[in-house]
Amino acid sequence: MQQTILDRVEPVAEGTVSLVLRGADGPLAPWEPGAHVDLALPNWLTRQYSLCGDPADRGSYRVAVRHDRLSRGGSEYIHLFLRAGRTLDVSVPRNNFPLLPAPEYLFIAGGIGITPVLPMMAAAGTSARLVYVGRSVATMPFVAELQAAYGDRVRVHATDEHGRPDFAALAAGLGPRALVYCCGPASMLDAAEAAFPAPGLHLERFQPVVKEFAPNAPFEVNCVRSGRTVAVAAEESLLDALRHAGYPIQSGCREGVCGSCEIGVVGGEPEHRDDIGAPPGRMYCCVSRASSRLDLDL
Repeated sequence: MQQTILDRVEPVAEGTVSLVLRGADGPLAPWEPGAHVDLALPNWLTRQYSLCGDPADRGSYRVAVRHDRLSRGGSEYIHLFLRAGRTLDVSVPRNNFPLLPAPEYLFIAGGIGITPVLPMMAAAGTSARLVYVGRSVATMPFVAELQAAYGDRVRVHATDEHGRPDFAALAAGLGPRALVYCCGPASMLDAAEAAFPAPGLHLERFQPVVKEFAPNAPFEVNCVRSGRTVAVAAEESLLDALRHAGYPIQSGCREGVCGSCEIGVVGGEPEHRDDIGAPPGRMYCCVSRASSRLDLDL
């Protein structure tokens, strides 16, 4: 973790604030558009937020947090109690939503889903367009900043005035090599999946897709470096079993969307249940399991 000092807390829309976190011990770890960090809050919660500042600024990170009416304690604490001057631990950035090279980009953001898109627009160049959707302009963070920087390449679509955008029409106007990046509520992402061809569509979800798996069964993992075997009961996660056995695995969302609990697999076949898509030799132990013994790099 990196130690930071909360430099500023600023309202950026109705119900949303931005946090500017300054490195306490010098430059912060580098990052690229699409990256997110784990933010350890003083109320013992850890939450994940997309970086929405300038990747060239190694002195500070910026994130934005919407006050969720169904908050589990993270956004509520930030909005009601967090003040400038606090020291906060922040993870090294991870990127499950990287910006790939393309001759043309269409970015679609819904509400707080604008956060990973902000640095993407800056990096993508003049071939990029943004459709930014929200309930009303007053509730949409960074509208003025985006319009000042990109002019008519940004289309602000307030649903209380204009209804929902026509994704099929947007898809029809794209070139064959265009990439579409979409971040926002589940209903928006589902509509994007229905409208845009899968090879060119990249999504970032804040909540996991509901999936069905076979009933959980117990299994064992062999921790190769330490020479220990850990039993995982049917009613517990691999993450919890490893922690109970004394392995300090980091975790965040516990839903398979943030990637903070990634561990190495050197033998056996995991049953991947995450929404990220674990690379070969890796798994996310908060949700993923196995039907037979696994060998882990622990």
